[in-house]
Amino acid sequence: MLSKGFGSAVFGVDAQIITIEVNIVDGTKFHLSGLPDNAVKESQHRIESVFKYFNYRMPRRKVVVNMAPADIRKEGSAYDLPIALGVLKSSGQITADNMEEYVIMGELALDGTLRPIKGALPIAIEARKKGFKGFILPEENANEAAIVNDLDVIGVQNLIEAKEFLDGKREIEPVIYDTREHFFENLDKYEADFAHVQGQENIKRALEIAAAGGHNAIMIGPPGAGKTMLAKRLPSILPPLSLHEALETTKIHSVAGRLGGNAQLITQRPFRSPHHTISDVALVGGGGVPQPGEISLAHNGILFLDELPEFKRTVLEVMRQPLEERKVTISRARISVEFPTNFMLIASMNPCPCGYYNHPEKECVCGSGQVQRYLNKVSGPLLDRIDLHVEVTPVSFDEMTQDRKAESSAEIRERVIKAREIQQARFSDYGIHSNAMMGSQMVKEVCQINDAGRVLLKKAMERLGLSARAYDRILKVSRTIADLSASEDIRIEHLAEAIQYRSLDREGWAR
Repeated sequence: MLSKGFGSAVFGVDAQIITIEVNIVDGTKFHLSGLPDNAVKESQHRIESVFKYFNYRMPRRKVVVNMAPADIRKEGSAYDLPIALGVLKSSGQITADNMEEYVIMGELALDGTLRPIKGALPIAIEARKKGFKGFILPEENANEAAIVNDLDVIGVQNLIEAKEFLDGKREIEPVIYDTREHFFENLDKYEADFAHVQGQENIKRALEIAAAGGHNAIMIGPPGAGKTMLAKRLPSILPPLSLHEALETTKIHSVAGRLGGNAQLITQRPFRSPHHTISDVALVGGGGVPQPGEISLAHNGILFLDELPEFKRTVLEVMRQPLEERKVTISRARISVEFPTNFMLIASMNPCPCGYYNHPEKECVCGSGQVQRYLNKVSGPLLDRIDLHVEVTPVSFDEMTQDRKAESSAEIRERVIKAREIQQARFSDYGIHSNAMMGSQMVKEVCQINDAGRVLLKKAMERLGLSARAYDRILKVSRTIADLSASEDIRIEHLAEAIQYRSLDREGWAR
């Protein structure tokens, strides 16, 4: 008897429905076809052990399992459950007349319990799109899949529950998840707040500008000046995620298997801070089965690179294209997948190996040329893609002990949101959302400056030896500063403030 069921394969951040056909014919072998990898082939031994555990019989004839489309490679152990149910149906041990109405996924343990799978959310999205009634999957993934409306999400703990549900012997209520209620309840819950930071007003101002325009920034300063502390508070002043952004972000983390047990919708902007020993593939993404890297996990949020010069140069250079295009394409012989990478890059670094170059009080002990070699670890083209270069100085004792309450993240975020609303209106017909996303041609159209501004910018360009890309960056930042001031025009004071955020282009930081 031929049985048919449905599973799914995830490629990039999207899923594709896989038809799983099982037939029992004359012979004595368990045969899998349809380009299964080793993990799928090993399902025979897991399934046979589970059948013995529950006193089901494994057919002693030839079991043929075909996974279509046959030209797509099937990866992982999540096909155990649909194959096992298909074998039970083909051998007449269950009826399961409604099995074709559900997408079924789950990895079996040897005692029949189900282990969680990766990519439950994109699979649920595809199941609804293809008109399936529901999705049967491990209970731990049920909340994640239930984010998708108009789909019966059936969470099961083991093979018996799945079998009895399909046979009509057990009622399992679909998991209900009020996406909007959860989203708005947890939208702005941040532990870190700028109200806890004393002093550093100039750095807070620079990070406010970065948040308002979606600009990349680098902080240069001695150890203990507060660079990491300030960076960790940046998500708290970014505009809240929209529901679409939250779903998109959750989808990427689902594919990477980073949501954990009883996963729910991500409601806060991601903050990823990889260690400087990270490899190219771990940062950008890839592997035999292409998986999202840190730059994709930071999509719609922040990628923080602490001690930037300590990262391998090759690791930093592979970020240049994703920073510009806001997506990365991973190509393999059989498949090419695309991951989104719309993130803000925030980096920090010491000014020299000892950390005290240009320090107001402590003397730098680095030898001649050491400072230059240290700075040269970060390439000029990468620095050109960073809009704001900010010098961080240590906080004085008086500033640390003052009683004046610092401005809270909520107050700063209000100004950031207003600036972003101006940008949304400006770019409504262009398909972009912030000043940082403008191309060169759009910069010419949007960032018009007067004669006095042109004179000032020309002098700055000549003195600092800025590149054409740095010229665009200054104009973008000045446009953001004008937006924060609710000014229609870029005034000379906006331009002057933007120019001062090119610290690494000045004399004394000469490259």
